[in-house]
Amino acid sequence: MSDPSKTTGQKDSAVGNVKETVGKTFGAHNMAQRGREQHAAGEAEINAAKTQGYAEGTADRMTGKKDSVVGAVTGDSSQQYAGNARQEKGERQQEWNK
Repeated sequence: MSDPSKTTGQKDSAVGNVKETVGKTFGAHNMAQRGREQHAAGEAEINAAKTQGYAEGTADRMTGKKDSVVGAVTGDSSQQYAGNARQEKGERQQEWNK
């Protein structure tokens, strides 16, 4: 199975909504049910992608903080700079995936 994707989840959610609406409008109960299921699966994929992205952001943030501190303590400014950059990247990723 591939990694969850917000884009794929949004597509499935939207297509599922359309199928459900069309099914309800024309009394096609089977189509409406499939639409509900596709919408739910899309929403679940969006949530899984957000969770995965948030966790990856947390890992980057923590590793970046460690590298920044180690760089500061050892006087390695390039490690400190790289650590700060990775920490900021992790914070942005966490914010994006709330």
